[in-house]
Amino acid sequence: MSIKDWSAEDRPREKLLRRGSAALTDAELLAIFLRTGSPGKSAVDLARELLADFGSLSALLGSEQQRFCEAKGLGDATYAQLQAVLEMARRHFKEALQRGDALTSPELTRSYLSAQLRGYSYEVFACLFLDNQHRVIQLDELFRGTIDGASVYPREVAKQALRHNAAAVIFAHNHPSGISEPSQADKQITEKLKQALALFDIRVLDHFIIGDGQPYSFAEHGLL
Repeated sequence: MSIKDWSAEDRPREKLLRRGSAALTDAELLAIFLRTGSPGKSAVDLARELLADFGSLSALLGSEQQRFCEAKGLGDATYAQLQAVLEMARRHFKEALQRGDALTSPELTRSYLSAQLRGYSYEVFACLFLDNQHRVIQLDELFRGTIDGASVYPREVAKQALRHNAAAVIFAHNHPSGISEPSQADKQITEKLKQALALFDIRVLDHFIIGDGQPYSFAEHGLL
């Protein structure tokens, strides 16, 4: 059955306009992006198949061009369109969190960090440096690793914080697996970083793990 034959309240586009984008499933959001399905399949059916093939929405969005274009129903034009959408999202949140702006919205901070880190197929560790009024100085991607880890060096983090004359920092790193729960290694390195920066009176405000869904906050879970 074509999506046009669905009831209005079940069609992804109408559902988004009526209830907002957060009300849609991953498959429904992807279907709106795809716009059309394939012979005998609606855009939602195709979206579900793609999500099953890639394993998650995050994995699909962060896939390499060759892997993306090999999937049925996708191609170079769709890949280019997706990269443009992702880059617009990154620039939108970057403009919303410009240098010199105070961090007044936790949700904006989450969205900004998610937009910057969620698309990578390998692990990236970043630091958002802030002044003593919690105004943004700069976001630096300091370490890159593999699909399941990245080496983080407290000495280098401290050097960069001092170079920026930062009074506070927020850490963030992605989990390409999509699982946002912290590992024991994540907890240990966060504590080491906190201790190292405390020697210079630099406060660690939070550490976000970017996976599928809502980023995990160390501060909100009492781990800082």
